[in-house]
Amino acid sequence: QVQLIESGGGLVQAGGSLRLSCAASGRTFSSYTMGWFRQAPGKEREFVAAITGSGATIHYIESVKGRFTISRDNAKNTVYLQMNSLKPEDTAVYYCAAGAPSPLSGEAEYDDWGQGTQVTVSS
Repeated sequence: QVQLIESGGGLVQAGGSLRLSCAASGRTFSSYTMGWFRQAPGKEREFVAAITGSGATIHYIESVKGRFTISRDNAKNTVYLQMNSLKPEDTAVYYCAAGAPSPLSGEAEYDDWGQGTQVTVSS
């Protein structure tokens, strides 16, 4: 089991940037695919981005391509989500997750989840 703690959320104006971090426990961090999901009020949780253990494969949902960047530092057991050009529709609770999903967007195949961090984008 992996314990995950997100940080970096907050309130930002449209067009601004935030960087989310997710710190993981455990000595096998590099073996996990890490994903970011989000859930807006009244909506189902949706996949945002994922990165495989080595960082060789990355996947994004269409709506964040060119604006968000997922990365990881296996030496620090941390995965990041750099979010630029934020829009009000990016407002949500953002969760990181660890697992061995196939495809990378497969929510049900992520085993461990963080508690979430709120991102609010004002217009």
